[in-house]
Amino acid sequence: MLSVALCTVRARWIGFVGSFVALCLGVGALTTTGLALAATGDAPRRAPERFAAAPVVVRGTDTLRVATPIGDRTQKLAVPRAVPPAVVDGLRKLGRVVPDRTFAVRATPDAPGDLVGHPWSVAAFAPYRITSGRAPRTAGEVVVSGTWTQPGRLLRTDHGDVTVVGTVTDRGFEHAVFYTDDRAARLAPRSVQAVVDAAPAAVREAVEGTPGVHVLTGDDRRYADPDPDRDRAALTALNALFGTAGGVTAFVSVFVVASTFAFAVAQRRREFGLLRTAGATPGQVRRTVAAEALLVGVVASAAGCVLGRYGAPHLVRWTVAENLAPAWFRIGDHTWPYVAAFSTGVLVALGGVLAASRRAGRTGPTEALRAAAVDNRAMPPGRRVFGVGLLLAAAVLLAVGDPGDLLHRKSYVSRPMLLITAVALLAPVLVRPLVRLLTWAPSRLPGAVGTLVRENAAAAVHRTAAVAAPVLVTVALAGSLLGATATLNAARTAESRARTTADFVVTPAAGGFDAPTLTALRGVPGAEVSATASSAVYVLEDGVSLVRSEARAAGPGALAATSRLPLAAGRTADLDDGSIIVNEEWAQHTVGRRVRVWLGDGTRRTLRIAAVLRTGTGDNGVYITPANAAGADVDRVDVAVRDGADPGAVAAGLRTAVAADGGRVRTAAGWIAATAPRTDRTTRLGLLLVLGIGLLYTAISLVNTMVMATSERVREFAILRLAGATRWQVLRLVAAEALTAVTVGAVLGLLVAVLDLAAMWAALHTLSAPVPVHLPWQAMAMASAACVLLATTTTATAAHLALRPRATRPAGSPE
Repeated sequence: MLSVALCTVRARWIGFVGSFVALCLGVGALTTTGLALAATGDAPRRAPERFAAAPVVVRGTDTLRVATPIGDRTQKLAVPRAVPPAVVDGLRKLGRVVPDRTFAVRATPDAPGDLVGHPWSVAAFAPYRITSGRAPRTAGEVVVSGTWTQPGRLLRTDHGDVTVVGTVTDRGFEHAVFYTDDRAARLAPRSVQAVVDAAPAAVREAVEGTPGVHVLTGDDRRYADPDPDRDRAALTALNALFGTAGGVTAFVSVFVVASTFAFAVAQRRREFGLLRTAGATPGQVRRTVAAEALLVGVVASAAGCVLGRYGAPHLVRWTVAENLAPAWFRIGDHTWPYVAAFSTGVLVALGGVLAASRRAGRTGPTEALRAAAVDNRAMPPGRRVFGVGLLLAAAVLLAVGDPGDLLHRKSYVSRPMLLITAVALLAPVLVRPLVRLLTWAPSRLPGAVGTLVRENAAAAVHRTAAVAAPVLVTVALAGSLLGATATLNAARTAESRARTTADFVVTPAAGGFDAPTLTALRGVPGAEVSATASSAVYVLEDGVSLVRSEARAAGPGALAATSRLPLAAGRTADLDDGSIIVNEEWAQHTVGRRVRVWLGDGTRRTLRIAAVLRTGTGDNGVYITPANAAGADVDRVDVAVRDGADPGAVAAGLRTAVAADGGRVRTAAGWIAATAPRTDRTTRLGLLLVLGIGLLYTAISLVNTMVMATSERVREFAILRLAGATRWQVLRLVAAEALTAVTVGAVLGLLVAVLDLAAMWAALHTLSAPVPVHLPWQAMAMASAACVLLATTTTATAAHLALRPRATRPAGSPE
C-alpha cells in the first residue's frame, strides 16, 4: 500500500499541493505560537525601578486577604491604605522620611501622553540625575525626564502653567515630571508609601505589630513601583492571543484538509473502481488513501516545524514592537512545541482523510464504468446525523447555559466554530437548493451560459461544496467575531445612555476633583449636581470565592435626579450609609437582606441591600454612599438642569468652576459618545490575526480546489469547443461557476453569522440588555469580494491553460 500511495502522490501531486501547503502553514503557525506560549512561562523577576537606590520603603497594604476554609483569598484593593500618621512620626525618629506621591499630568500635545508627577525629593532614589538645568525651587517650576523638552520652556499642564528648569536622565520605565515637595503634596495629598533612610532592622522593629504596613527592602522594593505585576498581565494577554490563534489554526487546518481530501476522493472514484475491479479490497483502498495522507502529513509537518522555528522570533519582535509584550520577551529553547505541532499536523492529516477514506472504501467496481458527471450520491446518514446533532448541541448550550457566559471573549470566539462545522457537514443538502435559487434569474437570460452554470453547479454538488467551504469559514468568522464585538459594545453604550439622565457630565483632567472645585460646581445656579467616585466592594460568595465588584459612590438624592438605574427591585432613594445597591449577579440579591462586604480600602462592613440592579452586560456594578468609599476621589460629576434654568448659563457656570482644575464639561450625549466601549487594542489585533489565518487558508483551499477541478474538466471543455462554444464563452462559464460557488459559501457564512449573533441577542435579551444585532456588512463584503477575485482568477487561468489546442482536442481526433 505504501508503494502505491507513493506512486499516487507523485503522479497526482497537483491534488496534494493544497493539503501540503495548508498543513505546512498550519504546523508552522502552531510551532510559532507554541514557542511563544512556552516563552511566556519564563518571565524574569523584575528589579526595583523607582526605588532601586532607596534603603527602605514603608508601604501601606494594597491587598485584601480573607481567610476561607480552603485557604486565603486575595484581591487588589481599589484604594490602597496609607501608612498611619503615628507610624510616620515614629519613623522620623529613626531617620529622614520622604513621602512618595504619584499623580497623572497632562501637558501640551508634543509631550508624552503618559506623564506622571512626583515630588522632587524621591528623584534621588531611582536614581535620577540632573543632565541640564537645576532642581525646582518654586511651585511654578518642574524638572522632567528625557530629552523631549529643554530648560526654559513654558509647559501648559492640567495643573497650571509651569516652567521647565531642568532635565534628568530617562530611566526608561516612566516619563516623570518632578514638582517641589510642597506643590506635589497639594496636588496629591494622599501618600501610601514613604522612603525611610534608616537601618531595615530598626524600621521593621518600629512598625512591628502595626497591621497593614509593609517594609520593603532588596528586590521587594519593586512592589512600590507602579503596576509591579504588569509583566504578568501582559503575558496572560499573550497566552490568550497565542492560544486563540493556535486553536483557530488547528480548526481551520482540519477543515481545509478534510474538504480537500473529500473532494479529491470524489474525483477519483473511477480510479478506486478500477482498483476494486483489479481485486483490491475496501480495506486496501482505505489504507491506500490513509497512507497518502500520512506521507503528505509527515513531510508537511516536518517542513512546518522548520518554518515555525524561523517564524517565532519574528512574532516575538512584532509583539514587543507593538507593546503587547515586555521588552525582555524572547524565545527560549523548549522542544515540546515542535513535538506537539508535528504530532498535531500528522493527526490533522489522518483525521481529515478519515471520512474520505471510508467513502473511498465503499466505491464499487462498477464505478470504473461510470461516465455521467452528475453527482447524485446521497449524503451519508452519519454526516447528516452529526451535522444536525451539532446544531442541536449549540441550541442546548444556549438554552441551558448561563447567558452571561455567551458575552465573554472565549465564548464568542469558540461558538462560531461549532456552527461552522455543523453547517459545513450539512452543506451537500443545502448547496443544490441554494444554487437553484441564486441562478434562477441568470438562467432566464438569453444565451446558454446562465443555464449551463445553473446545471453544472447543481450537478457537481461536491465540487461546489468544496469551493464554498473555505468561503463559509472566512465570511462566518468575519461576521461572527466582528459582529459580536460590535453588538456587545453597542449594548453597553445603550445601557450607558439609558442610565444617564443628566444634561451635562463633568470630568477632571486627571485623577479627581479637589474640594474647592466640587464646592464651586455645587454653587452653580440652576444645577443639580451628583458627584460620584470610583471604588470597589468585595464579597465572599459560597464561603470560598472573594469577588470584586466595581462600585460608584454617590449621594442617593442627587443620584436619583441625574440617573435612571436599571432596577429589578427596590428604590434608589433608599440608599444610605448603612446600605448598598447590588446587581443580580450577586449570590445574595434580596432587598432588605444584610450582606457582609469589604469596602475599597479593605474595611469590613455589614450593609443592607437597598435595591437590586439587573445584570445587563455586566457593567452595572454596585452603588454605595461616599461614607463607604473613604479615599476615593470624585472622578465624575453629573449635572441636571433645574426647571426654569437656562442650560447655556449652567454650562458656562460649570466651565468657569472647573477652569482652574482643567476639567471638561460635556453634554450627556457627548460624554456617552466619548466614553463608549471600544474593542481594546489587544483584542482587535487578536481578531485580525484570526481573520488573517482564515483568509490565508481560504486562499490556499480555493486555489487548490479550482486547479484540481479544472484539471479534471479538460474533456468537458473540449466537447464545449466542438459544440461551437468560443474560448471566451468557456472562460465566462467557468468564472460564473466559480462566482456561484463562492456566493453559496458567502450565503452559508452569512447564515452562520446570523445564527451566532442571534444567540448573543437572545443572551442580551435574557439579561435585560436588548439591542439590535450589528452585522459587519463591510467586512463580510470585503472577504467575499476577495474570495470572488481569487476564485475567478484562479479558475479562469487554469481553464485558459486547459483550453490550449492540444489540451482541448478529444481523444481520437486528427492532428
